[in-house]
Amino acid sequence: MPADQPVLLAANRGYRYGDGLFETMLLDQGAIRLGELHFARLLNGLQLLKFELPAHFSAGKLTADMLRLAEKNQVLKTGRVRLSVFRGNGGLYDADRQLQYLIECWPLADHFTQLNENGLVIGIYPDARKQIDIFSGLKTACFLPYSMAALYAKEQQLNDCLLLNTDGHIADSTMANLFILRNDQFITPGPEQGAVDGVMRRYLIGEMRLAGFQVMETAVHVTDLEEATEVFLCNAIRGIRWVARYGQQVYGHQQTAEIFSRIVQTIPR
Repeated sequence: MPADQPVLLAANRGYRYGDGLFETMLLDQGAIRLGELHFARLLNGLQLLKFELPAHFSAGKLTADMLRLAEKNQVLKTGRVRLSVFRGNGGLYDADRQLQYLIECWPLADHFTQLNENGLVIGIYPDARKQIDIFSGLKTACFLPYSMAALYAKEQQLNDCLLLNTDGHIADSTMANLFILRNDQFITPGPEQGAVDGVMRRYLIGEMRLAGFQVMETAVHVTDLEEATEVFLCNAIRGIRWVARYGQQVYGHQQTAEIFSRIVQTIPR
């Protein structure tokens, strides 16, 4: 389908109610990076949301569809793929429940997969709190808090914003998970803190521990940002990006650069 043609009905439940999930994946040299983790998260989320899955809906079928579209759009070398899954059309009680999915892909510049030269400047979004429940870790189509936080970041001339949970602790950023380095230990909030269960975050935790880094999954307080020596954000597209400043606090990136070179750059295809 041409990208400028309509593909959804007004009755689509993803459009009406945010009743759906999505995955954003990196195409790297003709392969989906960390594809196994992406599909595991997607299928787990669909099960949690009680989707009725058709027999043909599988990781293999979806991968083939993605690669065919990427070839058509000439982005097999480096590209971004978004897979959106919706629960049919209709109202809350009279929907057809027939699963729908949409695949989009775009080219990416080479610098997207490199460690950023200039550190990010971040802040905290003050006007919303992320709920902590069984759905917290899902990437749902209901993305309003992140959308508003992104608008706030632009208004404040920030590169990104952190969102707090209902306990007042940090959950994640508008498009990434958070790691901070404090007292020689990396700390990251997880789904139990309202954070999206990020694929890159999950991969990094395992690989960093194998490489000898201390990593703890726990609550991160705003005051922890003032005591941190390094801060970085991570997601499946960008890998990791180091943060240079939060408020008046300035950070280095020595260990972040080491993690990038030892772990992110060596992710198997």
